[in-house]
Amino acid sequence: MNDQAGDIQAPVIRIAGADEVAAALGGAGLRLDRAVIVLVGGAGTMTEEESETVALVLRDVVVPVAERRDAVVIDGGTDSGVMRLIGRARSASGGRFPLVGVAAEGTVLVPGARTPSRDAARLEPNHTLFLLVPGTQWGDEAPWMMDIAGVVAGRRRSVTVLMNGGQIAYTDVAASLRSGRPVVVLAGSGRTADAISAARAGNRADARAVEIADSPLTAVADVGETGVAAAAIEAALDRR
Repeated sequence: MNDQAGDIQAPVIRIAGADEVAAALGGAGLRLDRAVIVLVGGAGTMTEEESETVALVLRDVVVPVAERRDAVVIDGGTDSGVMRLIGRARSASGGRFPLVGVAAEGTVLVPGARTPSRDAARLEPNHTLFLLVPGTQWGDEAPWMMDIAGVVAGRRRSVTVLMNGGQIAYTDVAASLRSGRPVVVLAGSGRTADAISAARAGNRADARAVEIADSPLTAVADVGETGVAAAAIEAALDRR
């Protein structure tokens, strides 16, 4: 058994199939048919400078937009990178929006369960709900995250926001675009986000970045312009 996961207070719900999602969310008391912000990006390999940049944009852009729009924020739920930073930003601001972590069960440490693998990650303790989905590899949660976002949003709009990110971020963003969900890429946050921004500016070296940059569903905003970044996220939520 693993005691390091014991500080999690939020409900942890296992989902075996797509037909269980709505019932699981309803059982957890999560109101549906509301705006959704899906956060994807850097996990454990961000530099200190990148972490500081992301923390500021979460505090000054994402948290206020989530509060204004009565949105549900969905991410990968682990205690690292963007997911750790949004949990701490929500806690520090006294945020009331639901923060839902979606993780492949074989990649995370769960209270009362055995450690599934050597590199299993802790869950972030400031989240309000965790949904564990089938999978043993990082990235297995990506299609589930996008489907769950669609169930939560219902008739409302949703947006994926990319900050920083490694290889899996390309999978997350591609899954978002395939589902028809707009993506806001925050340039200046590092790595994958900056590669996509460079592709939008004309650097065609990375085919994956080019494909995302060329999508009509992709918007790019600079992390240093908080008003512009917030407006881009809200415009995606208002998109018809």
